[in-house]
Amino acid sequence: MDMRRIVAVLAEEAELQIEDRVWTVAPDDRALALTTEAGLREAVGPPESQEALPQIERLEHLRESLAVLAISLARTHGRMAWFLSGALNALEPVLRWRAMAADGGGTFGTVLPSVEEYTEAEEAVRRLQNVLAKISRVG
Repeated sequence: MDMRRIVAVLAEEAELQIEDRVWTVAPDDRALALTTEAGLREAVGPPESQEALPQIERLEHLRESLAVLAISLARTHGRMAWFLSGALNALEPVLRWRAMAADGGGTFGTVLPSVEEYTEAEEAVRRLQNVLAKISRVG
């Protein structure tokens, strides 16, 4: 399953839990969702902006997204933590990416992603931005 699909499933589950009142979004959850969404939006911009960047900068932006999610995860618990953990898990392949040639040395297991993989990861981050924006408005 690709990153976009995993994030879509997470988003659907979050929306369903909120709709079914399984997840009662607390004020702290809403505030964290808003902060996380803003951080993700700052890290990964619109497609036109991202696609114009060199791959090394696109990778930097995706790694910044992971950092935003990890910091947010460290600040919460319960369903919000579970959601953020799932988001980090979905984007986990980015951790193994590199944007530079190996030049004959070892790569510590990293791989050069394709342009399509960058686009897939960026679209997954944008989907997370959207669902976090929705969570921030619940209540």
